Amino acid sequence: MRFRDRRDAGRRLAAALSGLRGEDVVVLALPRGGVPVAYEVACALGAPLDVIVVRKLGVPYQPELGMGAIGEGGVRIVNDAIVRAAGVTQGQLAEVERREREELERRARRFRGDRPAVPVAGRTALIVDDGIATGSTARAACQVARAHGARRVVLAAPVAPPDTVARLRGDADELVCLEQPEPFHAIGQWYDDFSQTTDAEVVELLERAAPDVPGAGRDPRDPPAPARAEPAGQREVVVDAGGTPLPGTLAVPPGAGGVVLFAHGSGSSRLSPRNRYVAGVLHRAGLATLLFDLLTPAEERDRANVFDVGRLGSRLAAATAWVRTGGGLPGAHVGYFGASTGAAAALWAAADPATDVRAVVSRGGRPDLAGPRLAEVRAPTLLVVGGRDEVVLHLNEQARARMRSAPVELVVVPGASHLFEEPGALERVAVLAADWFARHLGAGRDPG
Repeated sequence: MRFRDRRDAGRRLAAALSGLRGEDVVVLALPRGGVPVAYEVACALGAPLDVIVVRKLGVPYQPELGMGAIGEGGVRIVNDAIVRAAGVTQGQLAEVERREREELERRARRFRGDRPAVPVAGRTALIVDDGIATGSTARAACQVARAHGARRVVLAAPVAPPDTVARLRGDADELVCLEQPEPFHAIGQWYDDFSQTTDAEVVELLERAAPDVPGAGRDPRDPPAPARAEPAGQREVVVDAGGTPLPGTLAVPPGAGGVVLFAHGSGSSRLSPRNRYVAGVLHRAGLATLLFDLLTPAEERDRANVFDVGRLGSRLAAATAWVRTGGGLPGAHVGYFGASTGAAAALWAAADPATDVRAVVSRGGRPDLAGPRLAEVRAPTLLVVGGRDEVVLHLNEQARARMRSAPVELVVVPGASHLFEEPGALERVAVLAADWFARHLGAGRDPG
C-alpha cells in the first residue's frame, strides 16, 4: 500500500482506529510530519488534537545514543544503565538536559502559541506520526505520555519496518501500523508526496483543530509538491562482513565512478535519515553508496558493542571486500563516510592497506576513538565539525595533528551543532562530501 500524501495516510489510519471513537481520546502528533496525519485522525474520531513535543537526551560526544528523554511540564526519563555505561557525569547530564529543555520549550511555543496543552491525565493518549524508522522518538513519546498520567497509550503510524514494530510493542498498550514492509528503505518511499511539513502548516492545523476555531475540520491546504523518487539501481542486500550477514542498501547510479560505504554512529542504523540524505547527494554526483548495519540486532542490545571500534572497523573492512565481489563492483574506487563513532570505525578500517580506501569523510566524528591506528591512515581525510560542537571540534583538532601520514582537512560549519540540525547545515556537509569523494575517487574504475 502506498499513500498519496500525509492526508491520505491519515484518513486510512483513522479507519483502522475507528474502534477508539467514543473513548476519551487525545490525539498527540509528533511534529512536524505527524501533524497532517494526526489532524485527519482527530477529525475522524472527533477528538482533540495537540502536539507531543519530546527531546531525546543524547550521550555527550554521541548524541545519537539516547540516555533518556524529556517532555513538557518537567517530565524527565533517564536510563541510568546507559548513563553509567557511557561514563556520563551528573554535570554532563544536567548540561544536556538544560540545552534540550530550551529547545523543547522553544518548539512548544512555536507550535502551540499561547494555547495550553491538552490535558492527558486519565485519558487515552493516541500518539501519531507519519512513519517510524528506528523508533527512538516514538519510544520517548510513549514514555512522556505515561509520565503525564495517560491511562492508556496507543501508538499509530501508516508505515514502519517490522523489526521496529516488534521492539515498540512493549512501549505502548496498543500499536497500529498499516504497512510493515520488508525490506524497508525509508518512510518517504511509501508516499507519492513526502514533501517537508513546515512550522507554519503545523501551527495552522493545530489552530483549525481547536474547537473554538471556525471551520475546524476542513481541509486547510492544497497538496504540496511531490517528493523525489528513490534512486535508480537501488536494492536491498545482505553483506557478508567476515562471516556475519548484515542487512544493507546498495545504490549504484548509472555510470557510477566510485562507491562510498557509510559507517553510522551508535544509536543509529542504516536507516539514518541524515546519512540517507547525504547518500542521495552522492548519487546525484555519480557515486554508488552502501548503507548497512554494522551490528546484528542481538549485538546491538549490548551497548558496549556500539563503542567497540575494533569490531566495527573490522566489519567495515570485510564489507569493503564484499562490495568488490558480492556487491558487483570489482575494481571500484572506495571511500568511507563515517558519523560519530562510525568515523572512528572508518579510520580504523582505512588504516588497513588491504581495504585500499581512497578517501574518508567524517561528519561530527570521533576520530580520537581510532587510537594509534590514526597514524597509519594514508587516505585523504576530510573532518567536518559543527562550530557549536566545541568538545568534538577540539577532539578533531587533536586527531588531525596525529594523522601525519595522510592529507587531512578540517572544515568547521559555522553555527552547526553535533547533528547538523540547523537550516542548511546538513546540506553543507553533503556538498563538501560529494566534492571530496569526486576529487579523490576519480571518475571511473581501476583497469581490469
